[in-house]
Parts: sequence; structure tokens; C-alpha cells
Amino acid sequence: MRKPMFSLILSLCLLAFSTTRVTAQQSAAQQYDLVLEGGRVMDPETGLDAVRSVGIRDGRIVRVASEALSGRRVVHANGLVVAPGFIDLHQHGQDLESQRVKAMDGVTTALEMEIGVPDVARFLKDKEGHSLIHYGTSASHVAARALVFGMPLSGGPTKTHAGIPEILPKSGPATDQPATPEQIEVMREQLRAELNAGGLAVGMGIQYTPGATRLEVIDIFRLAAERRLPVYTHVRSTGRVEPGSAIESISEVIGAAAITGASLHIVHINSSCLHDSLECLSMVEGARARGLDVTTEAYPYIAGMTSINSALFNPGWREKLGISYHDLVLPETGEHLTKERFDELHNSSTTRSVLIFANTQEVVDKVIPHPLVMIASDGAEGHPRNAGTYSRVLAQYVRGQGTITLMDAIRKMSLMPAQMLERSTPEARQKGRLQEGADADIVVFDAGTVSDRSTFEKPMEPSVGVRYLVVGGTVVVSQGNIVPDVFPGRALLGPGKRSD
Repeated sequence: MRKPMFSLILSLCLLAFSTTRVTAQQSAAQQYDLVLEGGRVMDPETGLDAVRSVGIRDGRIVRVASEALSGRRVVHANGLVVAPGFIDLHQHGQDLESQRVKAMDGVTTALEMEIGVPDVARFLKDKEGHSLIHYGTSASHVAARALVFGMPLSGGPTKTHAGIPEILPKSGPATDQPATPEQIEVMREQLRAELNAGGLAVGMGIQYTPGATRLEVIDIFRLAAERRLPVYTHVRSTGRVEPGSAIESISEVIGAAAITGASLHIVHINSSCLHDSLECLSMVEGARARGLDVTTEAYPYIAGMTSINSALFNPGWREKLGISYHDLVLPETGEHLTKERFDELHNSSTTRSVLIFANTQEVVDKVIPHPLVMIASDGAEGHPRNAGTYSRVLAQYVRGQGTITLMDAIRKMSLMPAQMLERSTPEARQKGRLQEGADADIVVFDAGTVSDRSTFEKPMEPSVGVRYLVVGGTVVVSQGNIVPDVFPGRALLGPGKRSD
């Protein structure tokens, strides 16, 4: 009887060992790189708004669960909002200082889509391995036009104020003269090359190239439609003076979209349309109701900023904008300009940025809550929107005025821009959501304290209230501070580059 008993005991021991090993393997399989535990998880696509734990592995959200999860690092997010990282479609400042304040503002992706850069390949190469957050760009019609007219823009990174000089030509033949059909075709070939290098869309700054005829604009839209990519555009003009009003300018680009079939994104409708912003939004709404793919964005500030020697300040600018020289302010000094000072700077060979106080708080307060408006900063050094746009929306419109719900604000800052980007890259389908399978681009913030601190006097003051920021599964903001020496940002690429 001893031998059967020994065999039974041995079998039981082997079974126990096997069970223990399987349990250990299952436990290891459920070990996450990072767990965000017990936060208020909000997903604007599914409407999830509940206390959950989020398990992250290999840069992806693997699990969203009501129970506790095991991770190599566990962040306790009790009392904090856990949301998709904010996506800024309109960010000029691509330097590291700007990326740091964007991260502190909850932004995980910041793209140069309005006008684009002169050299897409160089832009992508220069940022590879050196970016705190995700990046990408459109192909620039403005740069292609400058090249055709013999005034090429620099394709390299410059550390001139605001990051704007590398993307805008000075007022002159390249901005003001009409192009021949042959020149337009050369522009189109240049844009095709830039899209092949990874451009996500075609970027246009029509107000900065007033010599571009209506036909040139349509021909550039045709190229975008040919590539099945959207056009992001700063429209031709602003104000109420006809011809050249904001209404006419919005009509021009909606018409070009209707004629060509290209998707259209109108940048900063608040500063392009000023006092007629709500009427312009009704035009966008009408176009969409009739099947056109038209979207738009706004930022929550009454002042804009641009280059003082650009074509925007060609003769007639005061009448169009409805402002005087005194409404122009140098960001670095706070100096309000006179006619003499304006003429000096506008005619100078040195590029300077200038703040333009042309809007009212009343208009901005009506534009930001509009359901068709997504949030984008138009950010660059010298303007508080570079550092404070997203926290300002949360503090002013969600917590302060109560004109936007927290979920709607998150939607405007994450899901809506991600859906716009889906027109350019399938990678965007994994962004702007907080779901299993989505990219681990996540912001964790205190809804009760998140606030902007940047001002026109101190435009690079970082926001407060963002406790953690995760970019591609890597923590870049921890306990409210930038984590040093981590650069997880990756390029979002257009279909031209992905097909290589």
C-alpha cells in the first residue's frame, strides 16, 4: 500500500507546482509597464466617465478595468481626471522650450499644420529622437510659392523669436505677384515632393500670399484632392470691408472645397472672422449640412500674433482689421506702436513678431463653446497661447463660466482633432481616445486647480494642474514636473512617406 500512497503524494505535489507556475506566468502576463490607478477616466468617444485603472504596456493602453492592476510603476490618480492627451493641430513653436510648456498644458501631440514647413524631410529628421511630444507637419504652399519666385525660405531650424520667420516670407514679389500657370505647376510638383517626404496635408496661408489668384488656390486644392489629403488654411482676409471681407474669404475656401472635393480645415476662425465669427461658423455649419467636409478651430485669446513685415500688413490692413497702430504691441517689450515705429519695423530686413489686439472677449466667449469648434493654440513664443491654451479652456470655460462640460472640453481638445487627423493618417485612429488598444498618450490633471498662468507680459509661464503626462507610454510629466532627458515623441507621417 506504500507505493500507491507515494505515487499519489508525488502527483499532488507535481500538480501544486504546475498550478503555482501557471499562476506565476499569468501574473507576469498581467504585469503592466505603467498603471494609472483609481482616477476618473474619461473617454470622449464612448462617453466613459467612471473610476477606473488603466494598464499600459509597450506604448499602448492594454486594459481599462474597475479592479486594481499590477504594474512596474503604479501612479495613484485618485481624485484626478485621466483623459486622452490633447492634440494641437496648430503649433508653430517646435523648439524644446515650447514643447515643455505644451506638455505642462496637457498636450501630447503638437503639429505644424496651418502653413507647414519649407522642408518636410529636414524637419522630421531634425526632430527625430529629440522631441518631448509627438510632431508632424503639412507641406507648405507658402514655401513652394516663395521658392518659385526665387525667394526660398530656410528649411533649417532657426531660433528667431516665435519660430515664425522660417515659415513666412517677407512682403514682396513672392507674396504679392500673381503666378503664371507654369509657376503654379512647379508649386504643385514641389508640394507633391513634400507630401512624399511625409507631409500630412497641404498648408496654405492665403493672407500671406495675396498675389495668389482664386484659380491658384483652386489648383492647390485640386492637388490635395488628388492625394486625398486635406487643406489647412489661413484664409485670404479678415474684417468687414468689401471686397476682401472675412465672409468673402470663408466663401472662397468653402467654394474651393466644393469644386475640388478636398477636405478643408479653416484655422483660428476667431481671429480670421473677428466680429463676424458666429456668421462664419454658420457658413461652416451650412457647408457641412450639405455634405462638404469642412472643419475649424479657435484659441481662447483676444489677441493674435504674426510677423510685422509679412504681407498681412500690406496697405489697407487698418481698415480691414478695424484697428490702429496703437493696437499692435511688441511682445518682448510691451511697446504699443506708432505709425513711425510700424513703418520702421515693417520695412526692416529683420523679422519681428507683433501682437494684434483686434478681437473682443465677448466674441471669443461665444466661439469657444460652439459645437463645431475644436481647440488649437496657434502657439509660438511671445504669446500666452503657446503655454496656456488648453488649461485656459478648462479653467475659464469649464470651471469658471460653465459654458462647456468637462467631457465636451476634452472632446474639443483630443477626439475632434484626432478625427481631423484621420484624413491624413490611420495612426490618428489610436489617438484622442482612452480605450483599450489606443496609444498611451494620456493627461492626468486636477480639474479643480488646472489653470493657465501665461500672460502677455509673461507668455512662457507654464500652466498648473497637469500632474502627469504620458507620451507613447513614457511619463514626461511626473507630479507636476517635466521628467528630464526623455524624448518619446514620434512623427506622424502622411501617406506619401508611409508608402515608401
